[in-house]
Amino acid sequence: QVHLVESGGGLVQAGGSLRLSCAASGRTFSNYVMGWFRQAPGKEREFVARIIWSGGSTYYADFVKGRFTISRDNAKNTVYLQMNSLKPEDTAVYYCAARLYGSTSYADWGQGTQVTVSS
Repeated sequence: QVHLVESGGGLVQAGGSLRLSCAASGRTFSNYVMGWFRQAPGKEREFVARIIWSGGSTYYADFVKGRFTISRDNAKNTVYLQMNSLKPEDTAVYYCAARLYGSTSYADWGQGTQVTVSS
């Protein structure tokens, strides 16, 4: 069973940075795609970024391109989301998710970590 635990959220001023971590366990993740999503109050959950574990190919939502970077550490089985130039509209609960490569839906989710950006 896949187990995902996010950490690294917090309160930061606009223009600041945070790095989120997602510790993954329970599987060999070489054939997985790892994603970050977020959900702001009163809004639907939205895709932020994803990385194909094997090879490291990345893809980003337009609203984070150039500001956020997704990466993974194979030795630690951890996926990161480096967030720079944060804006108040980035305030949300951020979730880590996993899906098998070739699957269209993310089957496994973490509990989320709160990111709050003050103006």
